[in-house]
Amino acid sequence: MTGILGALGIDSGIITLILLVLTVMLLISVISNNMRLSRLEQKYKQFMKGSEGQSLEKEFTRKFAQIDRLFEAKEDHDNDIRAIKDNFQRIFSKYGVEKYDAFDDVGGKLSFALAMLDKDNSGLILNAVHSRDNCFLYMKEIVKGESYVMLSQEEVEALRKAVNFDIGEKNIKETI
Repeated sequence: MTGILGALGIDSGIITLILLVLTVMLLISVISNNMRLSRLEQKYKQFMKGSEGQSLEKEFTRKFAQIDRLFEAKEDHDNDIRAIKDNFQRIFSKYGVEKYDAFDDVGGKLSFALAMLDKDNSGLILNAVHSRDNCFLYMKEIVKGESYVMLSQEEVEALRKAVNFDIGEKNIKETI
């Protein structure tokens, strides 16, 4: 090798010196990286201890179990909301009341017509006629806002109030 370096005109002492400097620089770099790695490992161990000496791995496992339970509860709540919405379609959610005096000799507006409708305006009208001696209750069926039986003026007014009853359906849909 001395022959090749001599032919090129390079002194072998210079190459040895350059290689020695490179070796020292690499040794310093290795020591520096080992120190950084030690500090990082200490920080990692401290981080993994978590709060109050618990392992973060155990903490993550516990949190994931909580998330699973919350997801199951959310599914149950979604099913309950669907059931409530289905039942809401069938219940009487709109009403209208009209109080009146059925007879001239009875005051105080003790008689009333009560219309109870679902969201499709189907339901019934109860008409309670109060006299001095008796109280009579009559029921009439309502289908889609119409009656097949003739309605009194008070029943028509109660039905009109029920049909125009605002149940806040827009607000319900927005919250669901």
